[in-house]
Amino acid sequence: MRILHTSDWHLGQHFMGKTREAEHRAFLAWLLEQVRVQAVDTVLVAGDIFDTGAPPSYARELYNQFVVELRQTGAELVILGGNHDSVAMLGESKTLLAQLGTRVIPGVGIDLHEQLLVLNRRDGSPGAVLCAIPFIRPRDVLQSQAGQSAQAKQTSLQQAIQEHYRSLYELAEARREAHGGGLPIIATGHLTTVGASASESVREIYVGALEAFPTNAFPPAAYIALGHIHKPQKVGGLEHIRYCGSPIPLSFDEARQQKEVLLVELTAAGLAAVTALPVPRFQPLIALRGSLDELRQQIAEAAALGSAAQPVWLEVQVGGDDYLSDLQPRIAAFCEGLPVEVLRIRRERGTAQAGLQRQAQETLDELSAEEVFDQRLAQETLEAQQQQRLRGLYRQVLGELEGEA
Repeated sequence: MRILHTSDWHLGQHFMGKTREAEHRAFLAWLLEQVRVQAVDTVLVAGDIFDTGAPPSYARELYNQFVVELRQTGAELVILGGNHDSVAMLGESKTLLAQLGTRVIPGVGIDLHEQLLVLNRRDGSPGAVLCAIPFIRPRDVLQSQAGQSAQAKQTSLQQAIQEHYRSLYELAEARREAHGGGLPIIATGHLTTVGASASESVREIYVGALEAFPTNAFPPAAYIALGHIHKPQKVGGLEHIRYCGSPIPLSFDEARQQKEVLLVELTAAGLAAVTALPVPRFQPLIALRGSLDELRQQIAEAAALGSAAQPVWLEVQVGGDDYLSDLQPRIAAFCEGLPVEVLRIRRERGTAQAGLQRQAQETLDELSAEEVFDQRLAQETLEAQQQQRLRGLYRQVLGELEGEA
């Protein structure tokens, strides 16, 4: 059986004043072609279909169009909710999409059997049993107890998530036996695991112990398809536990990453092979760093990758501590007549004075909520451990607010 593992589409992302619609449209067309060429049986999307809980109409249109067009290829589609997704919004079309060969698991429900799926091959025969686990919110699996310390709450949450995986895996084993015992069991997840390398666009969704969910807490599935981390990677070097990453760069620090989806081949004996399918770059995105003299040359070189119809999007980070009141006009002069657009200008973090100067140049439109918090935190005299804890608590609040959207 062949499964195409993808995640973190973030349809509808608003990126520094730019829409990603054209990139997402091109990616989905490319993905459909891979399904046909590779004779894929099931496309598995491990969370964060949308960038927000209330995506723009064009993002919903792309989603619905993909469901219809994938149906024509003969492949199944499984959609898992992520921390960016609204459980209610994904769930509202669940019954309708089931008629088009798409199964949606927007969130963790009361009935475990709703997360237990048998995946079929193109000929209709069973090919695998799936523990379809979306993003798990604390309220889904844990009841808060008065008097618990923060660390105790995090430990309880980790144990509750581990128990959820264990219980569902036991049901999967029973389902496998009911089908004669010849089906591999696979699982999904939308979380951060031990050793995972994240990027600035990834919102940490757990704090404390759950910033690093241990790999030994997963059940012994043949393959575990993970989402949430945007950089493709094996977890702990293990072949069968993988993040496929996002299909397009969602922040400038992802600009150098080779994005990919994973073709997973399974047999009755388990995992046979995992093949990375590189995703083409549909929009040039480059982060530049250096002195003004160096940036002049770098911008000219970057322009070679763009065109009048599709200019290169740039982030420019200026090194050095010298304050220049006319920094933006100077950068604009370097770009004049070239097919480039500078979306963000940053000063290299150095002295406190340079930090204050950078803040004077930046506006709230250029900063994420976490960047605003980090800048405010930098003004306090705190130990590194205290800063890390405050960042963790702040990210937890952001995650909970997003979950309520």
